[in-house]
Amino acid sequence: MNIKPHIPNTITTMNLVAGMVSLTFSIEHHLVWAAVMVFAAAIFDYLDGTAARVLKAYSELGKQLDSLADLVSFGVAPGIIVFQLLSVNCEGSCNILERMHITPYFALLIPVCSALRLAKFNIDLRQEVNFIGLPTPANALFFASIPLVLWVQPQLFSLVRLGFLGDFFSNTRVLAILTVLFSYMLISEFSIFSMKINSFAWKGNELRYTLLGCSIILLTLFSLSAIPIIIILYILLSIIFQGMIDQ
Repeated sequence: MNIKPHIPNTITTMNLVAGMVSLTFSIEHHLVWAAVMVFAAAIFDYLDGTAARVLKAYSELGKQLDSLADLVSFGVAPGIIVFQLLSVNCEGSCNILERMHITPYFALLIPVCSALRLAKFNIDLRQEVNFIGLPTPANALFFASIPLVLWVQPQLFSLVRLGFLGDFFSNTRVLAILTVLFSYMLISEFSIFSMKINSFAWKGNELRYTLLGCSIILLTLFSLSAIPIIIILYILLSIIFQGMIDQ
């Protein structure tokens, strides 16, 4: 039996398992561990694509399985994390939407728009090189990084502390606005460059190397607090250099 074609699908299944474990942690209010599992799912998501390319083990089954796993790990899982964050922040609020516990349901936009994004990706031939709309893993990592910034970051080493980020992400209205904005980015028509590097030459990889270099500097300075900043930088570089991406 030739197991080579099944290796990428097995890794994709690990992505799905990580997403489901993240959901169980969120339900039990262990949001830091829920966030860690989203990051684990992102690693498996990267590895399954790499394995498929190296082994030349592409299949329609793998393509569909990947989208289904991504919906759980990068749609539903971060959506529930944000739901729990908004629920906690609504306690004692004088805002009517928060007092009636309506604001947390803004988080449902994340899985809904992620599903639309993934369905569109499977049939949109324009996305063979770069992306149209924010990729679901980038969106998920942004929101999954918030519990890490709020609870873990003060205890980790970093050269520069970004204390204001805790207050920023703890603000219910800010988090709700970010949820709406990023959900829109998922289904937008903005071109977003892919991080897949087919050659090590500078030409054609300018944006990728710029983002990688900035990411290393930011992570060195700010530790885990740099993650949401890196995702925002990724989006800004894509928007600023739309012409370069569309070529």
